Amino acid sequence: MKKSGLLAFVVLLVFILSAYPQEQAFKEVSLVVNIEVPVRVYVDSTFVDDLTINDFEILEEGIPQKIEAVYLIKKMAVERSEEKRRFNPDTKRNYFLFFEVADYQPRIGEGLEFFINNIFSPDDALYITTPLQTYRMKEGALQIKPKQEIVEELIGIIRGDTEQGNQEYRETIRTLSGISQRLAVALGASSTQSTSAPVLTPPGGAPRDETLELEMLLLQYSDVLAKLENLRRVDQIKLLDFAKYLKNEQGQKYVYMFYQSEFIPQVDSRIVSQFEILYQDNPGMLQQMSSLFDFFTREKSFDVDEVKMAYSDSSTSIHFLFLTERQVADEGVQMVEHSEDIYSAFREMAIATGGLVISSRNPAYAFKQALDASENYYLLYYHPKDYVVDGKFKEIKVRVKNKKYKVIHRAGYFSN
Repeated sequence: MKKSGLLAFVVLLVFILSAYPQEQAFKEVSLVVNIEVPVRVYVDSTFVDDLTINDFEILEEGIPQKIEAVYLIKKMAVERSEEKRRFNPDTKRNYFLFFEVADYQPRIGEGLEFFINNIFSPDDALYITTPLQTYRMKEGALQIKPKQEIVEELIGIIRGDTEQGNQEYRETIRTLSGISQRLAVALGASSTQSTSAPVLTPPGGAPRDETLELEMLLLQYSDVLAKLENLRRVDQIKLLDFAKYLKNEQGQKYVYMFYQSEFIPQVDSRIVSQFEILYQDNPGMLQQMSSLFDFFTREKSFDVDEVKMAYSDSSTSIHFLFLTERQVADEGVQMVEHSEDIYSAFREMAIATGGLVISSRNPAYAFKQALDASENYYLLYYHPKDYVVDGKFKEIKVRVKNKKYKVIHRAGYFSN
């Protein structure tokens, strides 16, 4: 896709994080610090919109705080307010859509169409981050182009950048699948055997060349797996830089992270089990097989606690949309999901910011659910008792008195 042809979107730098402005060297110090807390309250899945200032209770580090004002917001309008002190809540909406998907799915387009036609307004800001780069919608784009044309342009950007930006990742997965097939054959798998028949024929003392072939294939698999791990590593510095940028943005900030569950091709577990029985006299190879298949787990590549506190401090709602999809493997190979590190980390981030975690095979459904949650909320304001600038993270807890409601809000802020 030629980027020069984009009319409704401005191409930013190669990655949005590098485009964010640096923090100013000097900050204005205010003697009065007011904390804004977006809060969503639910009974089951229904938003509760009839609460008053007297229904809420805020604790900071376990200490009750005096609530100065409560505003009920629907879309961008202040529907109701109760003030002991007057505030001017900024309800301008900034949408950030991140697409970390290996393959474009048509239902992503359905979700985008719903967003543009039913949610997005001329006063909103929209940023789209693909595997290649980031785009910002031009101000006034809705007056320049019909909505359907903007939707089609969006879909074209995301589909094209996904295909191009994740080409190396898809090729690496295909390479792993090919090596897994060769391993299955080398271990004695037969495409003509029934599922009830033994997967392997006892080698009766495998010749030296067969052992060498297995060792070479296992080494190749290990090398390609290491390459895959490099391709999907999360950069903590960029995550923290993005949080700093968001903190300086005015208005309400919503991040929707589309993340596709990852499946890694491995030798079918039946074949591995047969191998482990037949090759008990080769503990070195058994250990190598187990580390690659039986006990392969991923460690988080960044400090989750540090990152989730940074995003909570930025007063941003992160909605983690985990896209699950059934994978079909070639004979002798099984596709094993290994998204545990990303899922657990971003789940914690979403919860810490008052966002949602939604797992679904349907991206449009997941996106609609998250958008709906962003449409209605309360804004609570309070001035912390005995406020001290000590750079520490202050934990916030919001409760609804005498009610068993589900209350969602950010976890806290840094006093700096």
